[in-house]
Amino acid sequence: MASPPPPPAAPATGLVRQARQQLAQDLAQALPDLALRLDAFLEHLADQVGTQREMQAHRDVLERWRAQQSAWVAACGNALEAALSASLLPAAATRGNAPLPDAFELLSDDAIENQIQAARLALAADEMAGSSFEALRLRSQWLQHHELAADDLLRPETFCELLVDQWRLAGLPRADLQDVTAPLQTALGELLQTAYAALHELYDREGVPASRELAVLRRHPDTVQPALQLPAAPAKAAAPAHPLLRARHRAQEVVQQLRQLLSPGRAGSASAAPGPASQSLLQALAEQAPAEASWQSEMSAMGTASGGLEISQLARALRQRSNSWKQQATAPGDRAAIEVVALMFQSILAQDRIPPSIRVWFARLQLPVLRVALAEPDFFSNLQHPVRLLIDRMGACVLGFDATSMGGSVLEAEIARIVQTIEQFPETGQRVFQLAHQEFEKFLAGYLTQEQPKARIVSVVQQMEEKETLTIQYTIELRRLLKDMPVRPELRNFLFRDWAEVLALSAVRVGAAHDQTLAFKRAASDLVWAGSAKPTREQRAQLIRSLPGLLQCLREGLTLIGMSASAQAEQLKRLTDTLAEAFVAKTAAIAPEDLEAMARRLSHLEEFMSAEGLPGDTPLSAENLEKLLGVDIAGLQVLGNTPQPVDAPQLQWARTLQPGSWFTLDHNGTSLQVQYSWHSNQRQLHLFATLDGQCYLMPLQRLAGYLQSGLLVWHDAEGVTLRATRDALEKIEANPERLQA
Repeated sequence: MASPPPPPAAPATGLVRQARQQLAQDLAQALPDLALRLDAFLEHLADQVGTQREMQAHRDVLERWRAQQSAWVAACGNALEAALSASLLPAAATRGNAPLPDAFELLSDDAIENQIQAARLALAADEMAGSSFEALRLRSQWLQHHELAADDLLRPETFCELLVDQWRLAGLPRADLQDVTAPLQTALGELLQTAYAALHELYDREGVPASRELAVLRRHPDTVQPALQLPAAPAKAAAPAHPLLRARHRAQEVVQQLRQLLSPGRAGSASAAPGPASQSLLQALAEQAPAEASWQSEMSAMGTASGGLEISQLARALRQRSNSWKQQATAPGDRAAIEVVALMFQSILAQDRIPPSIRVWFARLQLPVLRVALAEPDFFSNLQHPVRLLIDRMGACVLGFDATSMGGSVLEAEIARIVQTIEQFPETGQRVFQLAHQEFEKFLAGYLTQEQPKARIVSVVQQMEEKETLTIQYTIELRRLLKDMPVRPELRNFLFRDWAEVLALSAVRVGAAHDQTLAFKRAASDLVWAGSAKPTREQRAQLIRSLPGLLQCLREGLTLIGMSASAQAEQLKRLTDTLAEAFVAKTAAIAPEDLEAMARRLSHLEEFMSAEGLPGDTPLSAENLEKLLGVDIAGLQVLGNTPQPVDAPQLQWARTLQPGSWFTLDHNGTSLQVQYSWHSNQRQLHLFATLDGQCYLMPLQRLAGYLQSGLLVWHDAEGVTLRATRDALEKIEANPERLQA
């Protein structure tokens, strides 16, 4: 195989620099249009009919955006110029290649949240841009003899982080940015796709080798000429910062190879463009329905006396079917597509990490998948195609089972039902796979936590997270209510520290509108009134009459949160001493209308609460679970947070894990096979379980730390269909004539 010429020495870096300059110019010119698209989206959102609260919130977002729109566009342009200027400095001066400092630098919570939001935008934008960036990265790496730095302007995440940083610096709330995430992701994907295409044209004009040739050299390093041997890059710059981006870039290499394999003009191949298959072939496959039913019956009869299936016999049967389909195909492109699909399913049958009974059901999908692939050729290039998503999800969920534990399980029965449903509706193509994928996700939501111990743990933990969240929200709202009121510090501290927790736990247990919770809310306003000055005899008499009932309500609330009797007595003594001082105080009293307004707002406090300002993690300990909810948690190990610093990309990766996936957990020196079973609504708490029922609960920060340190290793980072595609490509490269046979 011919190797590309060695990269030019001096002009190479200049060409990459020129690419950065052109990209910065294109992005800067597109900023006003980007702002207009966001403005149009927010205006449309503000015009929609909803509740009064929702409509007012949408109008407020639009008003804030329009007040800062021009400033944000200008700031983004200036930040682009600064980023471009930084890229012109020597490589050692950039963040991605700089030597490590003597001490670690702590990032603020705001900076970490910005990185997380930027990573989300970059993931979606990079997905829309397809393999454009991966190809650009390979060509730029070849030119400058080292990998792009982590903050290189050519990387999509760099521009996304720039947009997010300037958004916050412009004074716009992060919640507003979340409202426009969807249109912003779409706009960024289109913008980067166009910009990267222009850079590829620049490289083409300068004679830079195509990414396909460079990718081949990466897979076969022994063919690389000395001039092409790249120096080792620093560990931080060896790949994109985000683990999901790294995995996606590797996947896109495989997809790009497959796309070029099926593209016109491929050297040594007569394959046509990957367009829809000929009608004659599609008709011939449609007529296979009667024979397919007979073949499925024969396949079911291939089992041995023990009930297992002879996989090698099934593989030979699949190969014979594929050869017969290829004989009916007249176009070279159709034969190539049939061969690729056949090799993919041959690889799936050989993946011994999947229980044999599940591989049998996957094998029955070969004909439905082939029909989709021939009618919709984007199956070969779209990593998010419904066919791939369904097979990957089913495959990821069975990797922790063996033949004994899988046989006759509910999961196997559901996979069998889904495959049979797809077989019954072959004419619906991609649509039936979409529906099947949705049904499988719904099934997993119940299946992974259906066992009684897990269901109990999930219920308790979900309540605990809700209680912690509500405690913080109630505290925030109480601070707002008492901001301008003359309330004594002792009463403020009690309401913020203890009574907010009482309100939260009562709301979780019996509901925010329950009489008990409403009584606790009234007690808060009554306590504020009791602690204010009493200038008249009537007010003092009223306090004396109401005080026993108020103290009894306070005692009930403190009992609810598990405060001991001695601690309650001490707390109530402090409160009564404070009230006694207020009883004879000559300070100004709180206006009755202010107290009435406070009481009304307290009774409907949930309508005014938002998630803004909440911390990024939930306090977690076995003691909290037992003390706050009074539930026996036998069979559960609670892994709390540790001081270990965790990178923002690792936190984002932890947030995107899908329940059902299998991992190897190294806990206290013991290696365990665990299945990711559940995450809380806010993805702050995560549950893993072994086959024997032992459960491990950990907060987001601990989960990210395990991923970062390699103590939690994903079994299926690549995916069933991507592994099968890569194996198929290797076989075709070794024997390219099989595409034409």
